[in-house]
Amino acid sequence: MIPNSIVLIVIAAGSIFLTLMAAMARYKRCPSDKIMVVYGKVGHGKTSRCIHGGAAFIWPLIQDYRFLDLQPMTIDINLENALSKQNIRVSIPSRFTIGISTEPDIMTVAAERLLSMERREIEINANEIIFGQLRATIATMAIEEINANRDEFEKKVMENIEGELKKIGLKLINVNIKDINDESGYIVALGRKAAAEALNKAKIEVAEQNRTGATGEANAKQEERVNVASADAKAVDGENTAAIDVANSNANRREAEAEARRKGDAATLIKKAAADQAGYDANKMAEDARAEMNRSTQMADIIIPAQIEKEKVVIDAEAEREQTVLEGKGKGEAIQVTLEGEANGIKAILERKAEGFERIVQAAGGDPDKAAVLMIVEQLPKIAELQAQAISKIRFDKIVVMDGGGNGNGNGTTTTNWLSNITKVLPGLHEFANMAGIKLPDALGEQLKETVGTPKALGGESATEAK
Repeated sequence: MIPNSIVLIVIAAGSIFLTLMAAMARYKRCPSDKIMVVYGKVGHGKTSRCIHGGAAFIWPLIQDYRFLDLQPMTIDINLENALSKQNIRVSIPSRFTIGISTEPDIMTVAAERLLSMERREIEINANEIIFGQLRATIATMAIEEINANRDEFEKKVMENIEGELKKIGLKLINVNIKDINDESGYIVALGRKAAAEALNKAKIEVAEQNRTGATGEANAKQEERVNVASADAKAVDGENTAAIDVANSNANRREAEAEARRKGDAATLIKKAAADQAGYDANKMAEDARAEMNRSTQMADIIIPAQIEKEKVVIDAEAEREQTVLEGKGKGEAIQVTLEGEANGIKAILERKAEGFERIVQAAGGDPDKAAVLMIVEQLPKIAELQAQAISKIRFDKIVVMDGGGNGNGNGTTTTNWLSNITKVLPGLHEFANMAGIKLPDALGEQLKETVGTPKALGGESATEAK
């Protein structure tokens, strides 16, 4: 069994192939001797689209196309009894060659006027237009103008007819006027007149030529005699002139020879002076070269070593200065790094202390005063230890207590009273430490649940012993 995927691929390929074939069938090319007119839905405000020498895709259902033939059409016009400007009737057989215009605007007009017409129908329409315009053109011209200047007549005919043909999409290619005839014989008379004038003119020209020939013959003989005498005189004059020319030529030759010798002597002297100058210049250049060599030798032996030594001293001083600057810069950077490290350490300690104090304040319920008391209580063991160390070094048998006579209640200030006051303070201190969640060290004693009489440490009895 064939899989469904293969079936779908085959169907898709077939659809694509059929679509391409349909598209190729609707793609139309226009030959060079035709105009393809695409009509239907071709654009807003347009009735058709004309293509000459190209191709276009014809959309199915909404567009179609037809061709207009560009092959020339020949129309014979046998115009008879047309009135000229002089009211003389003439007959002018002629042939006109027309065709459909390829100008863009006129092609559109041809598509609108001629697309559905057969070639014969187009020729009939053109025949009527040419017939009428030819009559109108003859009516504006005289017989002499038509007969004498055929080129001007054809030019006017083309101007008048071509404008009318463009209105239906045609253009005039050529005009051929075969002949011009009239019923009254006016043109024949003009021909005879012209022939007689030409004949009389020819006779006059013959007589003038005969007269000119006789006169020319006499003039020729006269000119011959004059020319012979003139030639003899010119011959003698020529001989004399030749003799003078020979003498002048000899004088010129001798003058030229003398000038040549003078120029030769002058050139010899100039060359000798130039050679002497060149020798002097060469010697001077040699002396200058030796002086320059001596100066270069002295510079190489004395000045250049001194300059090298001077530059070396300058370079050493500059290197030493740069080394000193680098060492100072290195020490400064080391000191800066040390100070920055110490500052960062102090900053870290202070930040840790601030964090610890913040946590203590939070533990005290956000009350700074209680937090301060907690910090003091935290330091009490150390304070008590330091006090105990101080008291332990005191020898009580050496202490002399100076009593000022009591404190007004009959009791004197004694060591016993001081210890009694300490024992009164310790229970309150233990209670406050318990409230803060701190356990005091054993050096400060341990608080009992019930205290009867004087503490045992001070010579009294405990609660158990009292019982």
